[in-house]
Parts: sequence; C-alpha cells; structure tokens
Amino acid sequence: MHLLRRFLDLAFSALQVLAAAVSVALKSRAVLQLENLALRHQLGVLRRSVKRPKLTSTDRLLWAWLCEVWIDWRSALVIVKPETIIAWHRKGFRLFWTWKVRRGRPGRPPVPKDVRELIRKMSRDNPLWGAPRIHGELLKLGIDIGETSVGKYIVRRRKPPSQTWRTFLENHVKTMVSIDFFTVPTIRFQVLYVFLVLAHDRRRIVHFNVTAHPTAEWTGQQLREAFPFEQVPRYCCETATASSAVNFGRT
Repeated sequence: MHLLRRFLDLAFSALQVLAAAVSVALKSRAVLQLENLALRHQLGVLRRSVKRPKLTSTDRLLWAWLCEVWIDWRSALVIVKPETIIAWHRKGFRLFWTWKVRRGRPGRPPVPKDVRELIRKMSRDNPLWGAPRIHGELLKLGIDIGETSVGKYIVRRRKPPSQTWRTFLENHVKTMVSIDFFTVPTIRFQVLYVFLVLAHDRRRIVHFNVTAHPTAEWTGQQLREAFPFEQVPRYCCETATASSAVNFGRT
C-alpha cells in the first residue's frame, strides 16, 4: 500500500511538471520573462528564510534528469548545490543497477565440477599450455566458458625464487652503465642532443658529447670512444629515448 501511494505521488508530480511545460510553450516571451522574474524573487526569499529546504524523491529525480539533458542546468540552481545534484544522479545510477542485478541472476554462472577437473587435468598434462590455449580446446569440445574462468582454475606451478631488481643492481653495480639522450634548447631556437654515459659504481660520467643531428653511426662511435680497448661493461641500461629514437645498439 505504501509503495502504491508513493507511485501515485510520483505520477501526479510528473503530470504537474508536464502540464507546466505545456503551459510555458503557450505563453508569450514577455509573460515568460515576467514569470521568470517573479519565480526568481520567490526563490531568493525562500533562500533567505529557509536554511535547508526539504526535497522529495520526485524533486531529486527531476534534477537528476535535468542534469542529464540540460547543459546549462547549473545556472538555474538556487536551493541546492551542483555537487548535490551530481550525487543524486550517481545514487540513482547505483540504485538502478542494484535493482537490475537483484531482478536477474547475480554474478557469473557457476562452472560445473567436471569442467573444473578437466581444466586442471589439461593444465597438468600440458605444462606449456596457458589459459588461451586451454580455452580454445574447450570451445572445440563444445564447452562454453570464458577465458578468465579458465585462468582461474588452471594449475599454479611454483617457480624457483629469483632475485629482486634491487638485489640485481647491488650485485652488478660495478659492471653496469646507463646511457641516455637529453635535449638542450639554444638561444637561436635550435635543439641540441646530448649523449651521456654514466657508470653506476660511483655515479661517474664516463663520456658525453653533443650533436644537432644524432644518427646510429654517430652514437656507435660515441660508444667506441667511451669504452676503448674492449673495456665494455657487462650490463647496459638504455632508456626509451636511447634505445628507440636512435638505434645505435648493435654497431
């Protein structure tokens, strides 16, 4: 009974809004301007006298709809803040999807036990198969299942522990260098490219040079000058600029 009364109130309020819209369409421009002035004056009086007006669900629904279809809806706000309207709209969105989920079947459909066992068996018998390959084989057998569900039930194999990136740097810092390019704008609006080689053991600058037109041959020559007589480091860290912008790497 309470829900029926609430529905009737909402329908009556909607009819009132529709009737007001129809009456506005039939009025002249001068009458509309005078009515707008009178309504804004009453809103100003209401704002001065009432600190926090009470709004019904119909009011919130109307403004949530207006903020969706009217670009300049913020200019007409007097009794509430724009953030409040946006919050109402988001709340209505959450309520809609909550209602939709409760109406239907929530979540993904459960995977049968025999399919789960088949996924694990295929994963154990074929260690090199990943979720995409097993998913494809299951589709060939007529088993309709998502690839993410297959990845959930495949066998997880323990991998041997590997050292962290920090441990690797600490172990090989003496045999590691970094190379990079950076740009320097000149007073004549030109751009110079600075090639830099940095040793990690003591943060020492091994070599640098400047050019306006970097090429692979020029960069390779800089590497030969930085590490003469086969004094080549074991590890070299390249940034995206150094490795992709100029392909010096294998000269």
